[in-house]
Order: sequence, then structure tokens, then C-alpha cells
Amino acid sequence: MDTGRLILDSKQKNFALFILSCLGFIFSGVAHAQLGSIDGEWRSYASDAGSTKYTELDQIYADNFEDLQIAWRWTSIDGDIELESIMGDAAENISFGRLQATPLMINGVLYMITALNQAVALDASTGELLWSFDPQAYLSGYSISPLGYHHRGVAYWSDNEEARILFATNDGYLFSLDAEDGDPDTAFAGGRIDLTEGIPRADRSALDYSGAVPLGTVSPAIVVGDVLVVNQITSNRPHYKERPPTFVRGYNIRSGELAWTFNTIPQAGEFGVETWQEESWRYTGNGGVWTQMSADLELGLVYLPTEAPTNDYYGGHRPGDNLFTQSVVAVDAATGDRVWHFQMIHHGLWDYDTPAAPNLMNINVDGREIRALAQVTKQGWAYVFDRATGVPVWPMPELPVPSGLIPGERTSPTQPFPTKPPAFAMQGLTGDDLIDFTPELRAEALEIIDDYVYGPIYTPASLPDEETGKRGSIFVPSAGGGANWPGAGFDPETNVLFVPSSNGAFTPFMGTLPEDESNFRYYRLQNRGVVGPRGLPILKPPYSTITAIDMNRGEILWQVPNGDRSARVENNPAVEGLELPPLGGGGRHPVLVTSTLLIHGQNEGYGPVLIARSKETGEELAKIELPGDPQSAPMSYAIDGRQYIVLGVNAMPTPELIALGLPEDSEE
Repeated sequence: MDTGRLILDSKQKNFALFILSCLGFIFSGVAHAQLGSIDGEWRSYASDAGSTKYTELDQIYADNFEDLQIAWRWTSIDGDIELESIMGDAAENISFGRLQATPLMINGVLYMITALNQAVALDASTGELLWSFDPQAYLSGYSISPLGYHHRGVAYWSDNEEARILFATNDGYLFSLDAEDGDPDTAFAGGRIDLTEGIPRADRSALDYSGAVPLGTVSPAIVVGDVLVVNQITSNRPHYKERPPTFVRGYNIRSGELAWTFNTIPQAGEFGVETWQEESWRYTGNGGVWTQMSADLELGLVYLPTEAPTNDYYGGHRPGDNLFTQSVVAVDAATGDRVWHFQMIHHGLWDYDTPAAPNLMNINVDGREIRALAQVTKQGWAYVFDRATGVPVWPMPELPVPSGLIPGERTSPTQPFPTKPPAFAMQGLTGDDLIDFTPELRAEALEIIDDYVYGPIYTPASLPDEETGKRGSIFVPSAGGGANWPGAGFDPETNVLFVPSSNGAFTPFMGTLPEDESNFRYYRLQNRGVVGPRGLPILKPPYSTITAIDMNRGEILWQVPNGDRSARVENNPAVEGLELPPLGGGGRHPVLVTSTLLIHGQNEGYGPVLIARSKETGEELAKIELPGDPQSAPMSYAIDGRQYIVLGVNAMPTPELIALGLPEDSEE
């Protein structure tokens, strides 16, 4: 039996069937649905544990959206830290411009985390700072992420007597704070836990890491009962195959005690270890979860969207399917036991990490009520499963894919291909996908791609070849996706999934490093975009899109470009005088789904805006200007009868959190 493709073993299948029999499986859509925010608050990163990004609030709608004003703005306190006096010259390597966190709102208070990992509480009506806590994650001198210092959110727990704010930092520590005053909870293992302890090859003083932090976190943890589930990433700076694995852990929120560890790379004797041939599990790293997670609080399951293993583009050091990387894994949140899994990419070679939290939803397929999970991916598919059992809602046959092109590579001969819903992003590359504003530009684009290896999705990386003149392989989608950390939003009233996505071409420049700098046979030396004719994009537009998918039928309802314009294209003399189609140059921004609108950021190159769209057609209904590029996923809440929309923007010189609301004399 090929465990790389196994969904359930017999023991876990019996367990899942027992759960279903207890639930009856015929249920009211309201009783068990993931309903988003239904009380005007925003208690989880994506509204609810099921990551719907939905609120039932309706005070803001199409006709008054353009009346929105900035109700308050809060400047990140990161700018108040005197980094140079604390760190000297090392401060030059630290930036705090990525305010990507989405706040929580509970009982009139916003809780969030800054780019430098400072936790803060703000008055939800005024933006006034109530308390702050600085874990000094910046003292390590560099961010665990190649994107620099950033963080996307905190978690909230309460037992109705006490409340806690919980988060893990870029430098690998886990904190629990009293939600009332921001003081560390000393009952939580003293208030701080070192997340590197017990992880193979994660010693903070390891010489291979030159003193740098080996593990850290950039995404929110998730609360399931009294258990906090925590994920991590590892630095990509050391060019060695022996990186730390990024296991997922559950901690008791009351005591800080480690409840369980789920080994995303199986260890000796564990299920799936045989998919790491030549005992490559012993040294391979990464493979865990760097993005957001979801949970079904009734089933007690947490869903892990896992990343690629070490060395994204070359797998010669890790033969086999490599469970549980690039999978969705359902884990019992109380015990850490695997309940089911599905590996979406066997032996990954494309940096197609599973990039976002799965969306949990209740759908009706051919008269069957299904507790479903939809996982959007960099490769441009939404993979849909029964979230209790892991059984695909629609078939996903294993189909042949291209073979490896680099010496020593042993690719998987097949990959699973979802039959529904259709892909929401461009996949693979043919001549029909190239820029075609004029016949001349298309001819030039054909000449350009002739210098590369290209083909269907899952065409693997290749080495530059002086004899043939080939410069490497073109990936479509690029390593950035398709979908990425912005994920998708879901409307539980209509069962429609909204997916922001991008279309792009990319080439990993593969080669070797000196023996004293790396023990990889081959490594990606540089990420290179594929420049089209005369500096234009190589692909035809749109370059970014919003797609609405009917999840009852597995069909696309509509797909629209995110923005009609693109400064990169329109300012190019090669298109002067041409009538261009909608270009979709507005970027790929997270969505907020309300009972009335689909809301998201946009940056066309002519000024950042917040967009309101029709959920039924995708039509752009209204827009307002923003004081900086939108950076975080927007959220919405209501307090004292007023609805707010809040998001982080890249205002200069220090990023800001802004709250938008209707003028107080016009509220309904």
C-alpha cells in the first residue's frame, strides 16, 4: 500500500465513522455551519476557526460604501523602539514596514501584533492604546523569514473567568498574556516557552546557524478548547539539507505543558516514514505549517496545511513521496493523533507550499449534506474534502506528470488532479498563454520562451544548458502562487467561495554552491521572473483575479480581473495607442465577506484603494482611497451601533492600522 496516497488507515477510518454515526451526519445547515462572526465581534484571525472571513454585519453596503471615512488611525509602536541605541549597526538589518496582522475584536477591545512582534490591545471605538508587550524578538538581529520581520496575528482564549492572548514570535518563543493588562501569565510555564526545545537540529547555538535563530513563527496559533496549536518555520539561510523539521505542537493553555507533537516529517517507526526513502527523514527539514490553520471545534479536529520539505526545487536528497509535506492533515486537537490526510503534491519540487488556512463549510452536493473543507493552493486548485473523513467530494485521479530533469532527481510519476472545481489560476504554459496585444509582441514572446523548458503544470526545474541555450524551466503558476497566504473567503449563506489569485511565470535558476557553503547537489541560486517582450509581462492578462466558486456544484460562477489597469503595462511605449483589455494589475489581496459585499484591497499603481464588489457578479460597485498600500487581511466588527472595517496600511514612515466607518450622523 502506498502510504503517500493513503487517506485513512483502518483504525482511523473506524474512528471517523464512529464520529459520523454519533453526529447522525444528517444535520441542520445552521446548527453545524461555520457562520463567521455572528455577534459583531471578530474572535479568530479569519473571523471563526473555520476561516470563513465572513461577518453578518450589514450597516455598510454598496450605496454608502463611498461614504466611509477614517474613524481612527493607530501608528505602529514599532517606530518608537530606538533600535540603533539597543543594537548598534545590527539595527540596519531590521525593518518593520509589513503590518500584516489582522486584529481580533472581543468585548470592545482589539488585540493584534506588530511587525516586530509587539502585542497590543486597542480601544475598538477610538484606537487608543490600552497596553503593549514587547517580547524583543528583534534582538536576534534578523527575521526568520526572508520577507523580513512580520506577523499575521494572535489567538484568544477565555474560560469566562480569565482570558489570554497567545502568540509565538519570529525568534521562536511562545507567550501567554493576560488579556486585561498584557502581563505574562506566569502559570503558563512562566509566561514564555522556547519552541526550539525538543526539535531535531534546532539548537540555538548550533554552529551551522552562526548563532542565528533556527525556528520561528509568522502566523497565528489556533485555539481548540484548552489546547493551543502552534506552527513554525525555519530559516532558509543555511544551505544545508540538515535543517530543522517544523513539527506542529499542542500546548495546554492553562499550564503551558506540551500536550503533543505531530511530526510532519515522520520519525523512526511512525506511519509514513517509509515514504522518506534512504532514511532521508533523519536529516530533512521544513515540511510543517508556516501559514494559518483551521479547526472544527465540534469535531475537535485541527487542519494542518503543510509546506514543502527542505530544498524546494531539488529532491534528490529526499527520494520518495515525503509524507506529510504539501498535504492537508486532520489531527485530533486533544491528542495530536492523525485522523486523516491527503497529500496534494508527492515529492514536491515547485515550492508549492500549501499557503493558506483551509476554509470549512457545509455544502449540499447532489442532495447530500457534507461537512466540507476546501484547500486553496499555489498550484491554482481548490481541493475539497469531507472534513470528518478526508474523502474527496469530487474525484481526484492520479495522472502522469513530467519526469525529473536534474541528475539524481526521482520525481513522482503521478500527481492528484482535482476534477472539480476548475482551476482558478493559469496552469502550465503554452503559446496560447502568451501576451498577444499585437502579433509582433506575441511573436517576440514565442522567441523568448524558446530559451526555456516549459510545458504543463508540474514541469520540474532544469539546469541552464550552454549547448541548447536553455535558461531553466518556467513554472506557471510561479512559486508565489496562484493563491497564497491571503487564502479565500466563504459566504455561508450562499455557499460561495471567493478566491484572490495571481497569474505569473517564474524560473528558479538552479546550480551548485561551493562545497564549503553547502552539501546540496543542486540548489536554487536565484528566483527569476520571466520578462516578456520589451519589458512587458510574458503572459496575457489578467495578472490578478477574484474568482467566485459555487461550492454546492463545484463550478466557477464568475472570475474578474482585480483592477482594470497596470502601470507597468500602460506606461510601456510598446502599447501606446492600443485598446487594452482589463489587465488585473491590482494585486492579490485578502478578502472580507460581509452579508452585503465582497471587500478587498487593490493597488493599481495609481494609488491604493479599498474595493467593494457585488458577491453575485463580481462587479466593482464602489471604492475609497487608502492612505497607504493595503497589507493585512481586512476585518469588520460593530460597537455602539457602528460598523467598522479595519486593516493595516503601509503609511510612511511607519505603518498604520486604520478603522473605517460611516459618518456618525449618517449611520442607520
